[in-house]
This record gives sequence, C-alpha cells and structure tokens, in this order.
Amino acid sequence: MRSQPNIVGVHLVFEHAGQVLLQRRSPDSPFAPGSWHVPAGHLEEESATACAVRESEEELGVKIDPQDLRLVHVLHYRDSVAAIPRIQLFFRVLSYGGTPRICEPDRHTALAWHPYAALPSPLVAYTAVALTAIAVGRPFAAMGWAA
Repeated sequence: MRSQPNIVGVHLVFEHAGQVLLQRRSPDSPFAPGSWHVPAGHLEEESATACAVRESEEELGVKIDPQDLRLVHVLHYRDSVAAIPRIQLFFRVLSYGGTPRICEPDRHTALAWHPYAALPSPLVAYTAVALTAIAVGRPFAAMGWAA
C-alpha cells in the first residue's frame, strides 16, 4: 500500500426546527448540476474552521465565529477507483450573524430549508448519506470504497 493524498471538503450544516438549509446548484455547474447540496467548499491554505467561516460569508453572506462550529460528521468518499478520494467534513453551525441569501447567483439558483425527513431530489448522493447519518448522530461514514 502507498500513501494517497485526499481532497478535503468543508460543509456547513445550518439547522432550524428539524430542517436543514440547502442550496440548489446551477444547471451549468460542472459538479452536480441542478442538485441540492449544503453550503460547502474546498479547503485551501487554511484551517477547516477558517474555511467554514470563509465559505459562509462567500456563499451565504453570514458571519460565523469559529467557536460556533461543531464537527458532526466525517465522510470518506471516493466516486470511482480512478478518482482522488475525499474527506468531507460536516460542521453544524450553532449560531451566525445575518440572514442567509444567495451570494453567488452564477453557482446557486435557490436556497431553502428542508426537513430531514423529506430531503429534496435531486440531492448530491454523498450529501444524502451524510445528512442521514447526522440525523441519527452517526459521526462517520464511508462511501464508494470496496469492502
């Protein structure tokens, strides 16, 4: 076995009254066009919580204190044998300032709260796995790996 780098994705889980905030991706998006997804981004030269704070401002126009983030789920994901594996970190947002809105209309066409019990379709497949796990308190899942 050899060492394998992984891409790290940081995801924001905003919750209110049993619902989760989702964005619909643009139909022109190279990744999951027209699908619903939680606000997210790739880790750059920053900590995971700094990435979450940055993405919340860029995508939703809201401010988050890093102290108001709780890691609730880690998903180790690979969509094909040839693909670079990904570590997807999901942070619950405990508190934030401002009102979430679409700040990148070229990337997202809708923003809405959805009950965990009735998530919309199409939903990014790994997001569905993670949200289902979060709803039952499961902190880790793997997807796309051979047994």
